[in-house]
Amino acid sequence: MRVGAIVTVPPYADFLEEVATHPLVQGLRLNTVMPLHEKPAAVLDRLGGLGPPLWVDLKGRQLRVAEAGIPPFTEVRLSHRIRVPTPVDAWFSDGHERVRVAAVDGDRLILADGPRRLVGPGESVNIVDPGLEVEGTLTSRDREYLEAMAKVELTHVMLSYVERPSDVKEVQELLPGAEVVLKIESDAGLALARDHGATLGQLCAGRGDLYVEVRRPHRIVGALRTIVDADPEAIAASRLFDSLADDPVPSAADIGDAAFLMGLGYRTFLLGDVVCLRRDSVLAALNLLEAVAGELD
Repeated sequence: MRVGAIVTVPPYADFLEEVATHPLVQGLRLNTVMPLHEKPAAVLDRLGGLGPPLWVDLKGRQLRVAEAGIPPFTEVRLSHRIRVPTPVDAWFSDGHERVRVAAVDGDRLILADGPRRLVGPGESVNIVDPGLEVEGTLTSRDREYLEAMAKVELTHVMLSYVERPSDVKEVQELLPGAEVVLKIESDAGLALARDHGATLGQLCAGRGDLYVEVRRPHRIVGALRTIVDADPEAIAASRLFDSLADDPVPSAADIGDAAFLMGLGYRTFLLGDVVCLRRDSVLAALNLLEAVAGELD
């Protein structure tokens, strides 16, 4: 079975050229929440010269922490202004920490209680409520990256939390000729996938946030099937081989997870931040991906 990978690239890692030449690598991904010490255009130009297409992952309407919160605290500032009926639950730590929100004031969550730890900028926040309204789509940082992409003539964009056709149109208006991968990470995104398939762009199952957003964990199975049925070329992203970040021996669960995704029909896999921060773990993940595919031939 032939499979391919898109690898998340830490901007200043010293092993990027080695990873970029791995036979499974079909593309590179820059997570735009990663800090830079130079202008985005300079980073994009350098990473874009590694060979494989460079996908710039914009955050869109994904809710993230905007400023550090040090306990004890009673508010968290978000990347977007929102409206939602309160009180309501918010989820931190990939759905492992539930916090009660007493009220919302623009981009401020007023907490009835809070995580008993430092909440850092860039952390994702999930508010799984049908009444949630996020103001705007692209962040100022997203727009800065699109401007930089135009300067260095890059066109490959991943867009988080796509939920309507206008989300894609907004990117393409700011970056004419943009090729957009639609990251499906919510129930509204799943509805878009069912209605439009791949007509707006290649689909990507953003499994990290999607797992939290589907409310009941077992629903992730049907969600993953919905996406690959809508687009047979869909990408499976996030939570893949994360056990390799801490142990050179992968977990049986991680191996079974990859085999399950291949059984559903996924053939392109996006390796996320956790496993891509170190040379040994990212190369191990690529080799394991190839080995699992070989076992299914």
